[in-house]
Amino acid sequence: MEKTFMVGGMACENCVKAVTDAISAVPGVQKVDVSLADQCAKVTYDGKAADKEFIDAIEDMGYDFLGLK
Repeated sequence: MEKTFMVGGMACENCVKAVTDAISAVPGVQKVDVSLADQCAKVTYDGKAADKEFIDAIEDMGYDFLGLK
């Protein structure tokens, strides 16, 4: 399964790494592509995690969840 989460507040490559690491820690995640230019995170996962787990991972790092693309 694949979903794209819009992420607000990213300003640099360190932000990209922080969001990537946080989302990667959610069980079942297979791949994460975070785009600074597009302010989004494209997540490929096994379909078992709830959207809230990804949203919490983003917000726990201090970034804003802006919706699904």
